[in-house]
Amino acid sequence: MKYLLLVCVDEDVERNADPTPWIEEMEGRGVRLTGNRLRPVRDSTTVRRRDGELLIADGPFAETKEQIGGFDILECADLDEAIEVASKHPAAEFGTIELRPFWTE
Repeated sequence: MKYLLLVCVDEDVERNADPTPWIEEMEGRGVRLTGNRLRPVRDSTTVRRRDGELLIADGPFAETKEQIGGFDILECADLDEAIEVASKHPAAEFGTIELRPFWTE
């Protein structure tokens, strides 16, 4: 089953966690398919369409301290394995990890 792992962090929090060991372990296990860090929220663009009008704004749509700072796509046997993988992510120590299953066809 495929899961999207979202790394949600407060950009103001200093973090020195190196994700390399986690990446190497999860790729070695064959559960991490791809992933990457994202540019800061100040570089984001929000796109919406309302009543036929295109609305474009700089920055994130959500007004929260934690923003999506990165993502990984996982292939896990089940939710239990996805939770175990997410719990080992270094950002789980200072941020929030959100798991979302992909729709299956």
